[in-house]
Amino acid sequence: MAFTYFFRDVQTLETIRDHALPNLRTRRYIHIWDAGCAMGPEPYTLAIILRENMGHMYFRNVKIKATDIDGSNLFEKIIHDGIYPREQVDRIPKDILEKYFIPDEYMKNYQLAGEIRNAVSFKKHDLLSLQPVEGDFGLILCKNVLLHFNEQERINVIKMFHQSLTEGGYFATEQTQKLPPETAHLFEAVVSNAQLFRKIGS
Repeated sequence: MAFTYFFRDVQTLETIRDHALPNLRTRRYIHIWDAGCAMGPEPYTLAIILRENMGHMYFRNVKIKATDIDGSNLFEKIIHDGIYPREQVDRIPKDILEKYFIPDEYMKNYQLAGEIRNAVSFKKHDLLSLQPVEGDFGLILCKNVLLHFNEQERINVIKMFHQSLTEGGYFATEQTQKLPPETAHLFEAVVSNAQLFRKIGS
């Protein structure tokens, strides 16, 4: 699904900030996989939230791998350039917009600051291949994707995510998504009011 916008489902992202980041920031590098990133608002929103809660020097160690099946073949350029039309940034809090986005001379398009763009890279990827893009992620975020799979596909993809996480890594998904019973033993719930889980086992 290509539909998304900046600061969508911010509750989940703030839960990551409050409950996963304290553990993640004890690591030398924070490797994150945003699976089903669409045109980039979600991984960039996460990057901004992380940057707001850590210093510049430490934020340089944040690397977000953003992936999507992308049938249009447009997402890579959009995410690389980090340029979005005004209507796509209207929901962003004014202070955040002014801090991290640079408008063109006509204020029709806004480009993310280089510090934020440098934290995110895109790769075309099909989750149903069940081949992880990398391994040892501290956090995997997958929202608005799993609902498009059948039950067995969801189980297989979540098991693949589990294998792709480092020990004690975190998995976050859409508020409306519940872990299939077949995968419940792989994770423990971090909080009761959001779909944020911590990996159990290896």
